[in-house]
Amino acid sequence: MKKKMSLLKIQFFGLLVVLSTSLSANTIENKVNVIADIQRGQLLWKKSYKGIPPYEQRSCQSCHGKDLSQVGHHIKTKRVIKAMAPSVNSQRFSNPRKVAKWFLRNCKWTMGKECTVQEKADILAYLKSL
Repeated sequence: MKKKMSLLKIQFFGLLVVLSTSLSANTIENKVNVIADIQRGQLLWKKSYKGIPPYEQRSCQSCHGKDLSQVGHHIKTKRVIKAMAPSVNSQRFSNPRKVAKWFLRNCKWTMGKECTVQEKADILAYLKSL
């Protein structure tokens, strides 16, 4: 089990490196046999999920906002979240460990579960396209 988790982590970090270094088309194929799709990522980003009161409806936009070139604010803590669009925040996806950390935390809070590798790839593809 531990060996399988390590392999999954290595594959995920490989995916992050591939996505963070080269994304120019609508889809990208990488070494973990995941095809990232910008449109699927956009749908995931905008989709509402059932949360726990008082935050009964959640989406990525709840905190990051609809205009990803602007700062967002966490709906619970009110903390400022830097712009997600790489066009205005060139450091946004430069650290794979931070990307993995925030995916884990934000997927659990927003979707109520950990994101799959496919979901992460799709969301990253969408965000990298901005």
